[in-house]
Amino acid sequence: MTDSIGHKPWMTTAAPVFDALEAKGGVGCARFVGGCVRNAILGAPVDDLDIATTLTPDQVTQALAAAGLKAVPTGVEHGTITAIAAGKPFEITTLRRDVATDGRRAVVAFTQDWSEDAQRRDFTLNAVYADREGALFDPTGVGVADAKAGKIVFVGDAATRIEEDSLRILRFFRFLAWYGKGEPDAAALAACAAGKDLLKNLAAERVAKELLKLLGADDPRPAVALMGETGVLSQLLPAAQDLAAFDALVEVETEQLFTNDPLLRLATLIPGDQIGAGKAAEALRLSNDQKERLIQAMGKTPRITSWMSPRESRRAVYQIGVGTFSDRIKLAWANAGRTGATHQWRGLLALAESWTPPPFPLTGEDVINSGVPKGPMVGQVLREVEAWWIDHDFIDDKFSAIEKLKAVAQGMAY
Repeated sequence: MTDSIGHKPWMTTAAPVFDALEAKGGVGCARFVGGCVRNAILGAPVDDLDIATTLTPDQVTQALAAAGLKAVPTGVEHGTITAIAAGKPFEITTLRRDVATDGRRAVVAFTQDWSEDAQRRDFTLNAVYADREGALFDPTGVGVADAKAGKIVFVGDAATRIEEDSLRILRFFRFLAWYGKGEPDAAALAACAAGKDLLKNLAAERVAKELLKLLGADDPRPAVALMGETGVLSQLLPAAQDLAAFDALVEVETEQLFTNDPLLRLATLIPGDQIGAGKAAEALRLSNDQKERLIQAMGKTPRITSWMSPRESRRAVYQIGVGTFSDRIKLAWANAGRTGATHQWRGLLALAESWTPPPFPLTGEDVINSGVPKGPMVGQVLREVEAWWIDHDFIDDKFSAIEKLKAVAQGMAY
């Protein structure tokens, strides 16, 4: 034991799981590992709680059952069982070592050796373990120090770690974006550049998930720039040749205290039209909602400018919706490169967020009552009156709308 993070409140939530495992394997058979330990060392928020154990998956399942806890075999072939305690999931993985790897998946063997388990992990700052009271175990000898110094260093030989799983290239840049400080590790960068062609063998879903996590960092610009320099970025996103819009969007989000938006940041790195956005979304196997959002964000009509009048803005919000309007504003803002227009862009966003589009006051029944026979003409008349209503800035006067309806209906040949 080299150090301690002390007992944290989140450790108490895992107490039933530790009690169950230790009842089977004895005190010390289980330790926290990975992100929760790393973030605790850094004083960052802790979300997921991962646990490593000397117990085999079968023993873990038996231990949880004996304690009345649910066990879900989420990755049993790799030694992972998910325990459910008080409605919260805890991923429990047996200590393991790689037997064979192909860059996408590994065949593992279970072990009782904590140091051996640490040697198969990706980065030193992720290979630190903590017992249920916060005492740290650092098998590589540098994990705690590297975490505190913001050094993203592969465990052992970087090229070997990448050959085992080429997604680690993206994970390197992701951790660099989130936790890196100072100059990046030269050996890691060189290995990522040398292994970039391996990325084409990865499942698109894995790439997209990791990429969006990377883009969600407070300031991913240095990491993305390094991805560009090493050729990793063009391997993933061939259209991402110019990072000016990406850099500008991150700057806008930072200066304006907007929530980090990884999908919108991705939009600045793919082709800037709806067809290109759709193809990029399909290549990355994004969800239907994510794909649709990217496509709509790339729309060119109505045209979004910083000098739009309130009336034009309300028309646009009504036509494309608040979400798409806001996305297009931020992308236009990032592409404009005019810091002097900040007040106007902010004003447009404020209008979109504060104005609720009113419902169109007429229905098809109103059209029929005006004398238009049932059929396609009803929709045509309704659309013409709606266009008039929008042109009159959503006039709040149903009587005027009905009078316009009568005029349109009278002027049509049935």
